[in-house]
Amino acid sequence: MPAPPVAVDPEFRSDSMRVVRREGDVVVRRTSWWSPAVHDLLRHLERQGFPESVRLLGLDADGNERLALIEGVGGMEAWRRIVPVAGLREYARLIRRYHDAVRDYAPPADAEWMIGRRALAPDEIVTHGDVGPWNTVWRGDRAIGLIDWDQAAPRPGLHDVAYALEYAVPFRSDEDAMAQIGFPAPPDRAARLRAFAAAYGLPGTDGLVDAVLAEQEETLRANVAVAARGLEPHASWIADGFVAAQQRRIDWTAANRHLFA
Repeated sequence: MPAPPVAVDPEFRSDSMRVVRREGDVVVRRTSWWSPAVHDLLRHLERQGFPESVRLLGLDADGNERLALIEGVGGMEAWRRIVPVAGLREYARLIRRYHDAVRDYAPPADAEWMIGRRALAPDEIVTHGDVGPWNTVWRGDRAIGLIDWDQAAPRPGLHDVAYALEYAVPFRSDEDAMAQIGFPAPPDRAARLRAFAAAYGLPGTDGLVDAVLAEQEETLRANVAVAARGLEPHASWIADGFVAAQQRRIDWTAANRHLFA
């Protein structure tokens, strides 16, 4: 696979309806009801010295957020970086580093997230919420950034793990894994599940398929809920058939458990 360029703007994508513009090494993005909560989280991560998070530089005169650009490979090229098992392990370790950095974070009591107000339960952390491989940034074989924090919210840490596993193992057909992601052959899903779990630091893989199913079902509910508030691109996704497509993903996972054992 030829190496992609290393100076792209992972936040400045045509499918990101929240991006306003890029100004040199600054990305300007629209804010919404959840932005104050996310900004507090980003400030905590900066204080913790977690270098992979986006740095908030402040707001402009129009109320847009200004974020320091993380230069590197993002989007679909980042997704292809996790096809090799070494990249898969690096991806898992990035998520674990984030979870360790956020472990003792207590959000404001009145924090409102994209999914609404949700208090932090004793067994929860503030998850990234959208930690798909397309929201990682890479330089060479190192995962050096996490972007697009809009869906952060209090949840069990296993939510981020399950979300990542859905796309990294992946939980989709052989045909889709090869055509859409770039696997050179049908993936060994059981081996990839074990590799990710070990790199993240889990004792095993028990319960992970159930966790992915639960995450897929929550993703369906959450997208329908925020689309009902008129949020884009979620409203357009629902209009374009997201509900049926997501239900097919859920059904595929339920019908193919044997591939992960």
